[in-house]
Amino acid sequence: MGLLVELSLVFVAGLVTALATGLGAIPFFFAEEISDRWNVVLWGLASGIMVSASLFGLVLEGLAASSGLPVGMLIGLGAGVLLVVVSHDVLEATDVDPRAYEEADFRKLVLILGILTVHSFPEGVAIGVSFADLAFDVENAVRIGGFAVPLLAVFMTVAISIHNVPEGTAISIPLRTMGVSEPKMVWWAVFSSLPQPIGAVLAYYFVSLARALLPFGFGFAAGAMVYLVLTEFVPEALDLGTGLPGGGRRELFAGLAVGVAVMVPLVLVQV
Repeated sequence: MGLLVELSLVFVAGLVTALATGLGAIPFFFAEEISDRWNVVLWGLASGIMVSASLFGLVLEGLAASSGLPVGMLIGLGAGVLLVVVSHDVLEATDVDPRAYEEADFRKLVLILGILTVHSFPEGVAIGVSFADLAFDVENAVRIGGFAVPLLAVFMTVAISIHNVPEGTAISIPLRTMGVSEPKMVWWAVFSSLPQPIGAVLAYYFVSLARALLPFGFGFAAGAMVYLVLTEFVPEALDLGTGLPGGGRRELFAGLAVGVAVMVPLVLVQV
């Protein structure tokens, strides 16, 4: 399989996760709003899936790819966390009114896309790294459209796609309050995740250059994803659940449990 074909396959996987974000706006075609209870459950589900996929998928693969002490993977974990910390600083320092989505000139669109790139890039990196075995050898693989796709790549693509649904809903809520039409809500939800296929292609290209980069790549993606869950997904869920009995913790843990259960097949295959 040539490099161009491999990059195209990785790009398609990243594009699938971006399109999944648009599903978060679909409920608004049928209802005015989504209850806080269900929003908390969805964020819990996304958190459970992402943590499980990171720990039992990316970290285990990083350990397997390391020789001796997993120094490269540990450095990658730290670098992934650092990326998210920098992302937070950039996002907090930049105030972008969602109404700019509707009436944005070219310069505003560039600014918005830049912010979204910082936010979505770690998820794209996780997708790209999960395809790493495609460039070397594929032991645990599934056949998709004539391609032998690493099983980890399938799970990570599905996991991030599921995670993107509540993220799309979160993006759509303020747009709904401003009277944005449902089709445009879908578009802007998808637009918010378009950096993911780009990040996936870049990450895959670099880890495909040398197997020595794999432990760092797996650690980088895992560190970024777990830290994102702890600093964004869980706080977002608890913030939405402040008006629920128990502060929404019951709904959050229920979602987490289901998310972990969904990823059990990945654990069984990796062991």
